Amino acid sequence: MSSHNKCASPDLPFARLAVLIGLTMPGQAMAAGFAIQNQNGAGTATAFAGAAAVADDASTIYFNPAGMTYLPMGHSISVAGTLLHRSLKFDDRGSNALGPFPLGDDGGEGGGLSLIPAGYYSYAINDRFRIGVGVSATFGNKTDYNTTFLGRFQGNYVDLKALNINPSVAWRVNDQLSIGAGISFVKLEGDIQQQLPIGGFPNARNRLEADDTAMGFNVGLMYQVTPAMRVGMSYRSKIDLRLEGESTRSGVGAELVTPAFAKIELPDTFSVAVHQQLNERWEMMGDYTWTGWSSFKSLDVRNGNTGGPITNPEYDFRDSWRIGYGAAYKYTEALKLRFGVAFDKSPVHDETTRTLTLPDSDRYWVAIGARYALSPKSTIDIGYAHIFFDREGIDRRTIVGTTPTGQIIRGKFDTSADLLSVQYNQTF
Repeated sequence: MSSHNKCASPDLPFARLAVLIGLTMPGQAMAAGFAIQNQNGAGTATAFAGAAAVADDASTIYFNPAGMTYLPMGHSISVAGTLLHRSLKFDDRGSNALGPFPLGDDGGEGGGLSLIPAGYYSYAINDRFRIGVGVSATFGNKTDYNTTFLGRFQGNYVDLKALNINPSVAWRVNDQLSIGAGISFVKLEGDIQQQLPIGGFPNARNRLEADDTAMGFNVGLMYQVTPAMRVGMSYRSKIDLRLEGESTRSGVGAELVTPAFAKIELPDTFSVAVHQQLNERWEMMGDYTWTGWSSFKSLDVRNGNTGGPITNPEYDFRDSWRIGYGAAYKYTEALKLRFGVAFDKSPVHDETTRTLTLPDSDRYWVAIGARYALSPKSTIDIGYAHIFFDREGIDRRTIVGTTPTGQIIRGKFDTSADLLSVQYNQTF
């Protein structure tokens, strides 16, 4: 269930916000694979548990557009920012040098600091119909090792980022059931760099820069099981892209620029979530979310003139899933405290398919935060989360260029992440 359309940038509300997000889009993926979980700031405080059923503010447009029917009449706006710091360090455990070239070092700090912004707007046409639009970064990964990294010939720099503009509608069918749908306009950009094993040219490198714009869709429903309990379900389609750009070889005399393209399929996702009001002060939420990462097997980059192969790193992803549990406690009329935990299953299934530039592994979230009412129509959310990654290894053999001997990279990754989010919500 996917669609692909070349399209011009849509003329939608929040156009300036879209430009801002495009300029500050994150380089660190914090969900399985290179998906970005942080589509708002409020969800950080509960590890995004039950996001498809929460519907606390306009950011429900991304998680479940049907949730717009739970927002108050009039206009609802949510603007969020998350500072994300990822620590990524490699520890060599017996890698071999590639031919006559020096082995190199552990690459230094491959992670870094990123800003993840997001913005949402919803308007109630009447008590049954809502329209809205969301702007956020949905996929991204940035890994940046030193150029002396021992894995530099397999890749020492990757920067992938996707901007999603998501106009949506929602309809309250009756007192129990609401449904919603949206269209996703996705712009994906990629920048992949690696050193080249060419004797006498220590700065020889190749850089691939490419992008594409495509369309997909999302649907959702919300069902009020009892006055205190609701269930949400949401689905996001696959997005098929054909990235087009240039492959540039430098550091060996005159630059050689070759047209290049690569096909990539961003995965579909399905989430089922529950929100339960336990009493006047306590509420809980939980979710199970599945992501169809098995469609992402490799990144087959080809010559735009001849169609011949340029590079084809193998990823061999498997479908992944996550579960989350969160709770909130109404401390005072103005202050609500939140916390949550989650487990994210990685689509990388063994050491031979783990890559240096996307060294994914299973992860565990622990999160806390709060919402404070500044006035009857405005609130602010603050959330903090720490993510623990399993300490996984790599044992990957790659033939690089025309070098007759391959290189085996063996080692362990030490990865962790910290997220600090702020979100402002306004109704009028």
